[in-house]
Amino acid sequence: MADKKKEKGIIIRKEKISEGIYDMWIRTEEIAGLARPGQFISLYCADGSRLLPRPISICEIDTKDQALRIVYRVAGKGTEEFSKMTAGAQIDIVGPLGNGFPLQDKSAFLIGGGIGVPPMLELAKQLNCEKQIVLGYRDDLFLYEDFKKYGKVYVATEDGSAGTEGNVLDAIRENGLKADVIYACGPLPMLRALKEYAAKNNIECFVSLEERMACGIGACLGCVCKSKEKDDHTHVHNKRICKEGPVFRAEEVDF
Repeated sequence: MADKKKEKGIIIRKEKISEGIYDMWIRTEEIAGLARPGQFISLYCADGSRLLPRPISICEIDTKDQALRIVYRVAGKGTEEFSKMTAGAQIDIVGPLGNGFPLQDKSAFLIGGGIGVPPMLELAKQLNCEKQIVLGYRDDLFLYEDFKKYGKVYVATEDGSAGTEGNVLDAIRENGLKADVIYACGPLPMLRALKEYAAKNNIECFVSLEERMACGIGACLGCVCKSKEKDDHTHVHNKRICKEGPVFRAEEVDF
């Protein structure tokens, strides 16, 4: 993991792209130059009554302009505050945090579900291999056009309004897709199904776990998950999602 920095970012632009989902670009001093696909940043609220930062995955990295893109869902008072901020405002950020996706040259599935879709975009940009992008939505296809720039995109929707009716595995099977490695981020039921699918088909699988985080740096142990091996920090069968993760080999963790 790259050294983390704390700095004041400047909001370049922000817009609402779906119901309750916002798209924000933040100019940084150093963080964008250190970030990798799959990592996240922690954002601090201006309201002093909300002490803990809000962890949000990195959607896109612009190293030329030292900027980061985040796409987030309003889930509480902190993210609601961010949704009301405007271009030019300053925001305290720490990052990059966590471990990102390993970049391999094998044919790959890039799979995102729900608010797990955004962190797959920078990975789609940086992977230099045959890519099949499979995105799962409830309905509105946010970021769909962005992904089309970087590979063939397949969509699954719960109501069948676009692409395959069902989930991402339904889309994979319906389209007869094959790959050597899976990269995935999304809700736990989706990740569990992909872990099982990967094991049955002898496919390497990396998952990015979503979890409520407090400190974001591994100190509070508030975001642990069960692991196959004992970790060096607590000497128990736990992994800290914010520190050892959020990206893990699927067989490394239980969820």
